[in-house]
Amino acid sequence: MFEARTISVSILHPWQALYEAIYQPEFFPRWASGLAQSTLEKEGEWWKASGPEGAVKIRFTPRNDFGVMDHYVDVGADQVVYMPMRVIPNADGAEVLLTLFRLPEMTDEKFEADAAWVEKDLKVLKSLFDG
Repeated sequence: MFEARTISVSILHPWQALYEAIYQPEFFPRWASGLAQSTLEKEGEWWKASGPEGAVKIRFTPRNDFGVMDHYVDVGADQVVYMPMRVIPNADGAEVLLTLFRLPEMTDEKFEADAAWVEKDLKVLKSLFDG
């Protein structure tokens, strides 16, 4: 089993409206700098992007009624990283949660840096809807 850390942010925006606004792959570059730093290009069921560590391919969970935004990141060398993500109700707002798994080759420093990056990206997402 991998060590896991779930990072979340509370957003003062109705959860279903938030989900409808952000589940689409084209929206991710607006806030997810750790995933895509450019426009995404569709290629079959995968999307191509330029990430902070080079080219990646991403497969997103289709739109659903449950707030599931899981995605799979193909980082090359036959390695696909699973990124579970959810938008859930939190009173009149929403909670956005992303679980980060520590892969076997990750150092403590890399895992902490990735967690900090996810937290920073979620704060950017929050800034787009809160306030």
